Amino acid sequence: MAADYDLLVIGGGINGTGIARDAVGRGATVMVVEMGDLAGATSSASTKLIHGGLRYLEYYEFNLVRKALKEREVLWRAAPHIAWPLRFILPHHKELRPAWFLRLGLFMYDHLGGRKLLPATKTVRLDQAPFSQGLKKLFKKGFEYSDCWVDDARLVALNARDAADRGAEIVTRTKCVSARRDGDVWKVLLKDMVTGEEKTVTSSVLVNAAGPWVAETLSGVAGANKSSRIRLVKGSHIIVPRQFDHDRCFIFQNGDGRIVFAIPYENDFTLIGTTDVDFQEDLGKVEISQDEVDYLCQAASEYLETPILSSDVVHTYSGVRPLYDDGAKDAKAATRDYVLELDAGEGKPAVLSVFGGKITTYRKLAEEVLSKLEPHLPFKRGVWTALAPLPGGDFRVDEFDAQVSALEKDYPFLDKVFATRLIRLYGTDSRKILAGAKEASDLGRCFGYNLYEAEVKWLIHREWARTAEDVLWRRSKLGLRLNKREAGELDAFMTGYLADQTGAAA
Repeated sequence: MAADYDLLVIGGGINGTGIARDAVGRGATVMVVEMGDLAGATSSASTKLIHGGLRYLEYYEFNLVRKALKEREVLWRAAPHIAWPLRFILPHHKELRPAWFLRLGLFMYDHLGGRKLLPATKTVRLDQAPFSQGLKKLFKKGFEYSDCWVDDARLVALNARDAADRGAEIVTRTKCVSARRDGDVWKVLLKDMVTGEEKTVTSSVLVNAAGPWVAETLSGVAGANKSSRIRLVKGSHIIVPRQFDHDRCFIFQNGDGRIVFAIPYENDFTLIGTTDVDFQEDLGKVEISQDEVDYLCQAASEYLETPILSSDVVHTYSGVRPLYDDGAKDAKAATRDYVLELDAGEGKPAVLSVFGGKITTYRKLAEEVLSKLEPHLPFKRGVWTALAPLPGGDFRVDEFDAQVSALEKDYPFLDKVFATRLIRLYGTDSRKILAGAKEASDLGRCFGYNLYEAEVKWLIHREWARTAEDVLWRRSKLGLRLNKREAGELDAFMTGYLADQTGAAA
């Protein structure tokens, strides 16, 4: 039987969209099905770092760290608008890991991953500017090393964009109700979560990239008999007003063996996280607990000159990591590497399930998935994503400031803050959003801060945004800027606009 698609991917997070992008670029016909919004769960709740994971060296995860370190500069080159280098300060805490141990770990970190553009580690004096600003005076010595930042939810949206531009079908707010083998294809029942309509499609191969729902999807949807090992671990973050003026990030050691980051965030804030808590509750209601807020406040206050209080917190977010259960006693020690399980037999359509994984290694994960699926899919091309920019990222990593200046020059009504925000989110696609505008009023209604109708419509038509939450917390972080009234007006506008679009299409 000829299938509607070569590959159907369940899950619109970073792994699902990354696999879809790679597969369609190799010539496969692809559909992605996401029951909510793109990056609606774990993939928008990370610490937003492209990093090797310095602390994983203590757990002898050398292969994971090496693989992740090699991806830092690959992803930076592919998306220089939403990714950029950071310098981290690791203060030496005399009562915790010794200085020689930290130096050894950072030496390995510098040399495991083929670093070319990022600067190397160096020792710094924490009682001198700029690093003395923000820290307690008792910390005198530290180490500065490199990693990168990425806007995680935008990384997902841009992978979906590129996949769609290459021919993939991306379907959000649609649930995979069931999937069963029918001869040499999968028959998949889909339900539109907005209208309630159902339809059946067929696919030669199924990829289960459902994140925290991966085991549930494997047993409840695909009907697998065996139970797969998955460990759900919640990670939470808090956002507080900016705690220090310099652009360095801090990585703090804690007495329990964990580390906590304090990172400049959206210019006016500091992001502090994360926690590691085993999770067995409702996946539809993932939120930070007061214990986690207290933990993060206390961990940061151990180092920062001004104590962080729970009353300082302006926003929080939490996500559940679907880790492979390797039997580790503590959640912090559970492996962050991914595990791929393929169920295929002669004459039987294949299903591949993804367990674990990190934002940093999503592209390598996609390559490994497709390597496993090569016997089952008609690929016309080999690996290709390492050198391909994501939408809007077609400029050099050292050209970001030049892109902002050029946008300001060509659109004089933009101030530097607005122009910088547009390039940070959309890169060279900013010009498509602004096309034809001579003054700000040409962009339509302003919903607050510098969010205009033209940008909202772009996000609806090009990035699958359907609600104010999609726009304010995933496609951007303007939820930190707009007040409740403005957010409500945006949501009402989007509801009405989408209804008009649906009516016009009928």
